[in-house]
Amino acid sequence: MNKIFQIFLIFLFISNCSLDTKTGLWTSSEKLESENKNIEIIFKKTKIFEKEFNTNIKINLKNNYKKNSFINNLSNNNGIIDFDGKLKKISKFKFSKIKQFDFYQPELLISNKGTLIFFDDKGTIFNFDRNNKLIWKSNVYKKAERKLKPILYFASNDKILVVADNLANFYALNINDGKLIWSKKNSAPFNSQLKIYQDKFYVIDFENVIRCISVKNGKELWNYKTEKSFIKSQQKLSLIINENKLVFINTLGDLSSIDINTGLLLWQTPTQSSDIYENYFSLKNSDLIFSNGTVYFSNNKNEFFAIDSNNGVVKWKQTINSNLRPTFVDGLVLTISLEGYFVVLDSRNGNILRITSIFDQIKNYKKKNIKPEGFIIAKNKMYLSLNNGRLVVIDISNGKPIDVIKIDNEKISRPYAISNDMFIVKDNAIIKLN
Repeated sequence: MNKIFQIFLIFLFISNCSLDTKTGLWTSSEKLESENKNIEIIFKKTKIFEKEFNTNIKINLKNNYKKNSFINNLSNNNGIIDFDGKLKKISKFKFSKIKQFDFYQPELLISNKGTLIFFDDKGTIFNFDRNNKLIWKSNVYKKAERKLKPILYFASNDKILVVADNLANFYALNINDGKLIWSKKNSAPFNSQLKIYQDKFYVIDFENVIRCISVKNGKELWNYKTEKSFIKSQQKLSLIINENKLVFINTLGDLSSIDINTGLLLWQTPTQSSDIYENYFSLKNSDLIFSNGTVYFSNNKNEFFAIDSNNGVVKWKQTINSNLRPTFVDGLVLTISLEGYFVVLDSRNGNILRITSIFDQIKNYKKKNIKPEGFIIAKNKMYLSLNNGRLVVIDISNGKPIDVIKIDNEKISRPYAISNDMFIVKDNAIIKLN
């Protein structure tokens, strides 16, 4: 009976409803507020900021380039990427279409050897070089599992590729030839980034359990359980590793720090109210990033957090509406809001230094249903991908678009870059630009 009542409450929250004193039925909180000025709306949403600010300020970044920030990046912070490609030539590595591409946000893996690893809708894994030449392909799934169209998550070291999927499988392949080394089954499907650290890897499942597993044989060494969400979210969860501490976020928005050797909890910081069931399944957090003792991330609830990695204390909180991975560089935090605003923050206190509108400055642009998907920073330029298949090149110094490149007509991933090659993933191809 309690579950039925909870489901009823969730339905009402989705409808954004409150009690109407006249009819006894449910009506919108805005109508109720206008009818009775003495009633206070407790969980009123903060206003999304959609206005430019300090547009005359110039931002000049130092040349602190990172050459391999996409390879086994334990902090998730890509910084300034050493990339200066011309983006004139486009080629594709095609595969069978991943129908759930939009929901699960699968990521392209760049291996330690500089090869590219991805998969198709039947769970076939492809390892190919930067010239789109296939090195090997491998599929460990039985016919019944292939029909379920597994979504795969990757991590690798010099010898082994570790894979986890949304069917609760996890296994290891030889990175050189794609042959299976070992295979295991979990009690719940996986939905997170993987990180390899020394001889172990770390992954989160749909039950909000973080698991530490041996790379050598797949044996689970420890796990830590956090609170389960009432409804399973499909958002990909994020984790970072620094100084023998692992920090991860679960589907409820709880940030936890774990001793990487023992699996013991060091601290935990909730970021969402446990009283609002709607938040649990509509919440979408960005990837976590780490820099200078601070964990940064944001969400689609108009919240941007800076949290002390030593004790979980919130250093500052800002009202920015974004579930895109931010970037820390030169004491600044850079992000793009879901409304298309380029925001520059002071990492010390969260003060907004500048806001420029990207969408409003694009010629013949129509805002309807267009959303940013992700970005990278490279040599005073930002490369921003959109869900309509466009790549926007932005001048960091003034925050204005320089160029808009048509990649496709459908959703594309955030860019990946290595040397002077850029790669973008879509549901049926890896697209190379150079």
